[in-house]
This record gives sequence, structure tokens and C-alpha cells, in this order.
Amino acid sequence: MKQYVVTRPLYSEDAFADVHEKIHRHHKTVRHHVKQYFTCDLKRAKNAALSLLPFIGWMRIYQLKEWLLSDIVSGVSTGLVAVLQGLAYSLLASLPPWYGLFTAFFPVIVYFFLGTSRHISVGAFPVLSLMVGAVVTRLVPDEGPPVNITGFEGLTSDEQRVMVAASVTFLMGIMQLAMGLLQVGFIVMYLSDTLVSGFTTAAAVHILVSQLKFVLGLVVPGLSGPLSIVYTLEKIFVQIEKTNVCDLVTSILIMVVVFIVKEINDRYKAKLPVPIPIEVIMTVIACGVSYAFNFRVNYKVDVVGRIPVGYESPMAPNMQIFGQTAVEAFPMAIVGFAVAFSVAKVYSVKHDYIIDGNQELIAFGASNIIGAAFKSFAASTALSRSAVQESTGGKTQIAGLLSALIVMVVTLAIGFLLEPLPKSVLGAVVIVNLKGMLMQIREVPYLWRRDRPDCVVWLVTCLASILLGLDLGLAVGLGMELLTVVFRAQFPRCSVLANITGTDIYKDRKDYMSIYEPEGVKIFRIPSPIFFANIDFFRGKLVEAVGFNPLRVLRKRNKALRTIRKLLKKGELQMTSKGLLLTSSGPIEESEDESNMEELDQPTDFKDLPVQVNWNSELPANIQVPRVDVHSLILDFSAVSFLDISALKGLKAALKELIRVEVEVYIVACDVYIQKKLHSCMFFDDEVKSSMFFLTLHDAMLHILEKHPVNSENTKVCEKVITTATIHGNQCNGVSSLRNRDKFVHVSEPETKF
Repeated sequence: MKQYVVTRPLYSEDAFADVHEKIHRHHKTVRHHVKQYFTCDLKRAKNAALSLLPFIGWMRIYQLKEWLLSDIVSGVSTGLVAVLQGLAYSLLASLPPWYGLFTAFFPVIVYFFLGTSRHISVGAFPVLSLMVGAVVTRLVPDEGPPVNITGFEGLTSDEQRVMVAASVTFLMGIMQLAMGLLQVGFIVMYLSDTLVSGFTTAAAVHILVSQLKFVLGLVVPGLSGPLSIVYTLEKIFVQIEKTNVCDLVTSILIMVVVFIVKEINDRYKAKLPVPIPIEVIMTVIACGVSYAFNFRVNYKVDVVGRIPVGYESPMAPNMQIFGQTAVEAFPMAIVGFAVAFSVAKVYSVKHDYIIDGNQELIAFGASNIIGAAFKSFAASTALSRSAVQESTGGKTQIAGLLSALIVMVVTLAIGFLLEPLPKSVLGAVVIVNLKGMLMQIREVPYLWRRDRPDCVVWLVTCLASILLGLDLGLAVGLGMELLTVVFRAQFPRCSVLANITGTDIYKDRKDYMSIYEPEGVKIFRIPSPIFFANIDFFRGKLVEAVGFNPLRVLRKRNKALRTIRKLLKKGELQMTSKGLLLTSSGPIEESEDESNMEELDQPTDFKDLPVQVNWNSELPANIQVPRVDVHSLILDFSAVSFLDISALKGLKAALKELIRVEVEVYIVACDVYIQKKLHSCMFFDDEVKSSMFFLTLHDAMLHILEKHPVNSENTKVCEKVITTATIHGNQCNGVSSLRNRDKFVHVSEPETKF
């Protein structure tokens, strides 16, 4: 077994500072930072240009011969999928299908110039589309008049819905762009994987329910708000007997075939040069069959219908809609960015390049703003479409640009071929692509076994998002997540440590058999920051660890001193050669003088007494004072990252209470910045001194063992070794765990125990 031996002096923090001189570091002022931020030179201008237009960086290293063919194949494959998903996800947004083609084109072009990921496919994302649809159906419901908004006059229902979707997308883009410019891309860190998993699972349930009306061929109005999913299911089951059998059979057939082929793609992806584009194939077949048998007329099947050729003129957003949709736009901005950034991060790690979260916010913000001006709805990235772009060999966003060109060809030239496509086919394609999100429910048993607070976050987020809607559900989930963080920080798992025999290692005494605990010494560890919310918990656990309440002990001692002074004054207690002797035979009651109660919390004062009292010995006159068997307490601050003002006050009060009952307190492994804060906040005084800080836990332990040596009368020769250390020239080869406390308090005259 490999070993190491270190011989060094025993260091407190003060001793270490005396021996090892620190480097004085000059910290920049706020003025210097501001000046540096606004200073511009050629190098900084070049870096800013490359940062704002990341495509310049990878275009400079583009390997034409090696990458171009792969990008072309990937772009064509992704473009076909983007066309189909654009049509399908438009139904989720409660918009005419062809607006999904706009979403698959304009945001992709903008992201090509501004995005830092080379592999994600930008466009409609089902969860985001559903959130847009909830806003659209709230302002322009299927049944009843729309909300009174200036600008709706003279517009058809579809045009009103397009205005709402474009305006909320524009507002969402402004929020993303603002967050990017303000460099707050870190906000995505507050959405944990657990929360996102529960949220997307709930969104998949919403999507599934929203597509049932297309699969069954029913007319069900779009609903939004709390319990909308329950009301939607109620409306579906009330008219279940009106199901269009042709739609149902077509949907089931599409789902079965697509599911089987997708499983084959997953199982044999290493052998297949390109995944089989089964959704595209089945869509083409369904279009042909629908056209040949005239599904719309003969079987009353709802089809895509007329798809206008070309693009529509730009549209300014409606300011009144901004006010109506601001609450929904913010969670959409966060969810859209979080999903896209998560997917981009996976591919950046896989292909070894760097993505910038703030630049991604800028890219998606600009994509949504420009896309909304041309009547597209909220864009992010779809997992399946990005997987197609990467798995078919896509190397850069050239593939994304080519996919946008495929969408443009469909929009300008061959869109009419999709007019006979049944909407039930689009619904079936959406549902079968929900498998990945719905199967996330399998995480629940694992989370329950491994991390129950995370499991609670998953369940609460999922259930709240299903019942209350995606926007409120996300807010509830985020609140629950922050609550678990506060709970973990407020109620950390504190522990009492002990020495692993023969080492300088200290572990939780409950976890190991071969441990060494010096008598009268407690080592307490708190594994979290100490702040206003957990300082009382910290003090409670500290009292539990030492086994007594120091404030209660101090008050009992001071009350005992009052009784002793009273007895001495009456002559009922006299000084003898053996100590103080009680001369009264009657019962003596403890002093109940409640005047000057604040004095009970002050240090014990023996100045007017002939002796100092050993509080652990038997006291005369039936005076009862709790026994304190701890003479030293070590606080392990190695996991304490910060202290706030409330914690400083509470910590100082706790230390003073311990010191006043003759418990020596040591703080070890304290962060240097915490020590600086303690000095700047005037933490130290005549009782709480900086000499209590030690460099390591073992340094403090050796210092205590030197100060409180082994009582040789009660122990045999030490058999266990803590470590070999030189302390003021004496070799310490271990101390017994049977050491008794033998600390007598001296009398002002000859030494007398009381």
C-alpha cells in the first residue's frame, strides 16, 4: 500500500499567516471595469464580430470536399422532415397548416448567421407550439367572439389567430434578445433536468390530447387555462360515437408503420447510412391515397386544404396583444431557449466545439423577431429533427440552410401537392413522435430510489402542468424546485466526526467501526452555507451534538453563584481547610431572585468569592448545575461557502455561549474570504478571538491533545495512533479514547476544589 509521511509544524491560521507571507493582489475598481468594458481596439472589435456572427468562424475552417456532400444529404433529409413537422405543429398552434412552413424557413435563415450550434435544426417545437396555441385559443376561441383588441376589425378568424401568434412570438423574441444582450444566459441553469423532464412529459400529454380530435375526426373547440385538458377530454368522449372511421383507421395505420420503422432505425442506426424517412414516405402515400379516393368528399375527412403559393407580406406586431400575452411570453422564451440550448450542448460535447449561451439567446431572439414579422410562430428546435440533421452527416448549419431551401421550394412551387393530406395523418405523426417525451415517466421510480426531493419536483411539475396548463405548471415546478433547494440548504445533514484510527482522516462517526473519539472533544460539521434561514437550525443541531444547551447551563451556573453569595453573606457557608462547608442544617433553596436577569447570560464572575468552582464536582446545599463533559468543540467549516449578516450574529452568540461555559471552540478549514468578512464585520472581541481558527481539522485536534494531555492514571499505554506529529519538541504517538477530563478551577488562595 502506498503511503505518505508529512512532518510540519502545527498551524493555526494566525501561525500560518506569520510564517507564510501572502501576495498582495490589487483588485480592480468598478471604474476600471467600466473603463475596460467601453475600451475598443482592433483585437476586441474582431472578437466582437466573431462573437456576434459565429458563422464567420466555422466558415473559415469549412472543409469543402469532406463536409459539403454530407451537409447536402443532411439538408435534404432535414428539409423533408421540416416540411412535414411544420404542417403538423401548426395544428398544435391552432393555426392554418402552411404557417408552419414559414416557421421552418425564416428562423432557420437568421440562426444560420447568429447561432453557435452547428447541428441543431431550428423551427417549430411541439411544446412551444402548444403554448402558442393556448394563447391563440384564449384570445380567439373556436366558439364565441374574440377578445376586444384593436386591429382585429375586418380580419377573419384565421387572420386574427395569425396576428396573435406572430405578436406573442415577437414579444418572446424581444425577451430572448434582451436576455442575451444583458448576458443572462445563466438563467437556464435554474431549469434542472428533472424539471424539464416533468414539464415536457406533461406537454406530451397535452399534445396527445390535442391531437385526438384530428385522429378521431371530431370537431372539438380549442380550450386553454386550468383544467382545460379535463374539459377537452370530456368534449371528446361526449361525442365519441361521431368518430370518423376513415380518420381513425388511417391514423392507426400510420402510427403503427411509423413506430415500427422508427424502432428499426434506432436498432440498426449503426448499419443504416441514412435513417429511413418513414414520416415523409407515409405522408406521400397518404396524400396519393386521399387524392385518388377523394377522402374529403367521400369520407368527410378533414384535409389540409388550400396552401397559398409564396410568402405573405410582413406584418407589424400588435401592441395591445403584447399586454395581453406578456405573462405567457416569458415562460415561452425560457422554455424555447432551454430546450434548444440543452440539445445544442449535447451535440457540442459530442463534436468538440463550444457554444455560447448568451449568443444563443441573441440568435433565437432575432430569429423569432424576424420570423414573427413574416407571420411565423415561435421557433426553437425539435429533438427528432435535430437528430435527423446530425445522424445524416450534417457538419455545419449549411445543412440547416439547405433544409430551409427545401421548405422554400415546397412553399413556392409544390405546396399544392399536400392539399389532399388528411389532418389525421399529421396528428398521427405528431403522436408517434411523442414516444421519447412520454417514456420519460420511467425516470420516476429511479428518482424515488435515488433522490426523493427531485422526484417530488418531477411529479409536481408534471401534474401541475397537466392540470393547470403549461405556463402555470412551469411556474409551480420552478417554485417547487427552488423550495427543494432552500429545503436542502436550510436543513442540511449535519454530522459529528471522529478520527479514523491511525490516520489524519475524519469521517462521520456513525459510518465507521474503527474510529477514535478523544473524550471531551466534539467535531461538528455543517455541509452548507450558513445564512438567515438555517442559522437557528445550525444552533439547534450544535446543541444536539454537544449534548447540552450552553445558555441554559450558563444561567444555571450564575443562579448557583447567586445562591452561594447569599449563603456566604448569611454565614451559612464557611471556608474550611477542606473547602467550603455548609453550616446550616435546614433546607436551602436555590435563589429565585429574578432581578437583573440579563446578568444570567454574562460570563461567570468569581471575583468576590474565596474560591473558583469546579462545576463538574458535587456541590453543597443541594445546588444542581448540569454537568458539561465537553471541553473542546471543533467546527468544520470546509463546506461552508458563505455567511450572511444574520448568520454572523447567530454564530457569534452561539460561540460566546459555549466559551462562557468553559468550552474551547475551534473553527477549521474556513474559507479565506469568509475570514476576511468576519474581520470586516467586527466579529472578533475579547471572547471570540481569531486564534480559534486552525488550518486543518487535524491541526486543531493535535493542539487540543497538547493542551489537554492524557490522564495516565486512568489509561494504559496508548495502542492506537492518530498520527506522528512533533508538538513543541514532544513526540505524540497517539492518545487513548479513555481520557478523563481533569480540569480543576483554581482558588484565589491555596488550591481548593468545590
